Amino acid sequence: MQQITILGSTGSIGTSTLDVVARHPDQFKVFALTASTQVDVLLGQIKQFSPRFAVMADSNCASLLADRVLAEGWDTQVLSGMEGLLAVVSDDRVDSVMAAIVGAAGLAPCMAAARAGKKLMLANKEALVVGGLAFMRAVHQGGGTLLPIDSEHSAIFQSLPDERATWGARVEKIVLTASGGPFRTRKIQTLSSVTPEEACAHPNWVMGRKISVDSATMMNKALEVIEAHYLFGFQPWQIEVVIHPQSVIHSMVQYKDSSVVAQLGTPDMRVPIAYGLSWPERVASGAAPLDFSKLPPLTFQPPEPERFPGLGLAWQALDAPFGTTAVLNAANEVAVDAFLNRRIRFDQIHSLNRCVLESCIPDNPQTESDLLETDAQARRVALGAMASLAG
Repeated sequence: MQQITILGSTGSIGTSTLDVVARHPDQFKVFALTASTQVDVLLGQIKQFSPRFAVMADSNCASLLADRVLAEGWDTQVLSGMEGLLAVVSDDRVDSVMAAIVGAAGLAPCMAAARAGKKLMLANKEALVVGGLAFMRAVHQGGGTLLPIDSEHSAIFQSLPDERATWGARVEKIVLTASGGPFRTRKIQTLSSVTPEEACAHPNWVMGRKISVDSATMMNKALEVIEAHYLFGFQPWQIEVVIHPQSVIHSMVQYKDSSVVAQLGTPDMRVPIAYGLSWPERVASGAAPLDFSKLPPLTFQPPEPERFPGLGLAWQALDAPFGTTAVLNAANEVAVDAFLNRRIRFDQIHSLNRCVLESCIPDNPQTESDLLETDAQARRVALGAMASLAG
C-alpha cells in the first residue's frame, strides 16, 4: 500500500490523481491533501479519501476547514502554511509525493520531499525551472526517485533506455511536442486583442488558467525545455520543439542511428499520472485508449517565432548565468497574472518577460534561500516594468 501526499489536490492534476487513486484502493492510500483556498473542494476530498492530514496554505481557510472537519466528525488533522506543507512531504510514513502546486510556490515542499528521499512525482515544472541544479542535487542527496508527470517529459522518460548511463552515447536529441494552443492559426496581428477567456480555452487539454495561458503563448514549452535540460541532462541544443496539433504523440527521442521512439496516447493527464504512481509497473488510468482506425492525420510543423516569441527565451535563459531560468519563471508568473486580471494585453506577456530577463541578472544563487530571493527580486523588477509598460 503506497502512502501518498498530494500537493495541490484541488487543481486539475490533483483531482486527476485522486481519480486514478480511487480506481486502485488496494494499491494507493492518501496520506495528506493540500490546497490553497478551496475549502469546500478539499472538504469533499477529505470525506471521500479520509487522509490523516489536510493542509491549507491560507491560515484563515485552514481555520474554516478545521471547524468544518470537527463539526462533521472527521479524523483528519488540519495544518496550515509552509510548515504544514513541509511536514506532510517529509513524514516517514509517506512513500510518494505528487507535486502539483502551480508556480514557484511549489519549490520549498518539492525540495523537502527530495531531501527526504521520497518518490517525487513532479507535475510542477516551475519548481525545477527555479531550482535547477540545486533541485537535482537535493534529489541525488536524498536518494529518492524523481518521476516527471508533465505529459511531454513522461513521454521522454518512457522513450529513453532504462540505463541512464547510456543516454549520452545512444541519444541524438529529444523532441518535445506542442499542440500550438488556441491561437496556432489565428492572425498574428490580432493577438493583441486576445481575452483571458479565449486564452484559457485550450483545444485539447483540460488545464488550469495559468498553464492554459502559458500554452497559448508557448511559454509552457519554454519552461518544459528548461525542465527537460535539468531532468535528463541533455544540452539545450539537443532539445527540439515541434508543433503537433493532434496531441497524440506526446514527445519523442531520436537515437544516434536516426531511429525515433515515441510515446502515444489520448490527451488525458491520468495517463502520465498513472504511470508515475505505479512505476515501474503500470495500472489502468481510466483514460480512453487510442482508436487508430479513427485517428485524424498526424501533422507536424515548426513553431513560428513571430507567433510564439517567448519560446526562444528558454535557450536564452539556459545560456545565461545560473538562476536566469528562475528570473524568467518569476517574470512569466507576474505577467500571466496581470493578463488574467486584465492589467496588460496578451502580446505584452512576452514584452514583460523579455524586459525582466534583460534587466535582472542573478547573483550566482546556490541555496534554496538564494533562489527564492532571486525569484522575489525578479518579481519586483517585473512589477516595476509592468507599471511602465501599462503607462
